[in-house]
Amino acid sequence: MSSEETHLPAGLYVVATPLGNIGDLSGRARDVLARASVLFAEDTRSARRLLADAGIALSDRRLVSCFDANENARANEAASLVGGGAAVALLSEAGTPLVSDPGFKLVRAVIDAGGRIVPLPGPSAALAALVAAGLPTDQFTFLGFPPRRPGARRRFLAPWRDVRATLVLYESPQRTGATLADLASVMGEARPAALARELTKPFEEVVRGTLGELATRYREQRPLGEVTLIVGGAPATAASRWTDEDIQDEARVRLDAGETSRDIAHALTSLTGRPRRELYALVNAAESDGPADEDPESEEPDPDTTEDPLEKTI
Repeated sequence: MSSEETHLPAGLYVVATPLGNIGDLSGRARDVLARASVLFAEDTRSARRLLADAGIALSDRRLVSCFDANENARANEAASLVGGGAAVALLSEAGTPLVSDPGFKLVRAVIDAGGRIVPLPGPSAALAALVAAGLPTDQFTFLGFPPRRPGARRRFLAPWRDVRATLVLYESPQRTGATLADLASVMGEARPAALARELTKPFEEVVRGTLGELATRYREQRPLGEVTLIVGGAPATAASRWTDEDIQDEARVRLDAGETSRDIAHALTSLTGRPRRELYALVNAAESDGPADEDPESEEPDPDTTEDPLEKTI
């Protein structure tokens, strides 16, 4: 067998791994895990189990731990390895690396060093829960893990109260009840929601209801396994609280942060529920403090002028 057949091109291969069902490991992921020079794993024990279940021999290849506490050092090491011609595979304990898991610093270091990033799409708890929740999927925002302390958690949730996009959160079983209570308090008890746990595993469960119902159910009953929470977006009446002045104030903050007028108008569509062209005019007026220019996209056919899906964060 030639070296071209046994070795992968240099790069950092970001490998999505099963949430629980080994059948979800793609053929391409198996190939990369079998041929990569070095494997960086959030948990080396679970990585070894995955390799064994998939029938992949580690042989004399290095399996290196990469978690929050050592990610800075591992990032430099990964960049050096890729720069030296190595194929490095990155995998988290389950799901897609970087999505509330370590890996971003490695990706950034390899990019900064001029290396190649190769994404291998696959399992993601956020997407699996989203499509099973029965809530709108055309606009959604991934919030990751909320803060652990109640006060900080409520402050974290408050800005998302009036967002019309579906919200996706991760939470530990120990804090799920408290987080649901805070969600119900901040978003309203009648807001539709779903709790997904043990996705792709034998005891997979998706519980649907309102935030109030879920908060009551899990007040004393701790769910077992990894938890993903899906929360329906705010009703249109909530978005109506945004005045023109509110929109322009928000636009100025975002402009100062370096966002473009077009990107701000897109984001505010989801926040306010108002037509994009109307928002673009307000944003442009806030930028110039004078008459707004026309939306540069206004001449393009647009069958739905009231919605422009928020860029999805996964």
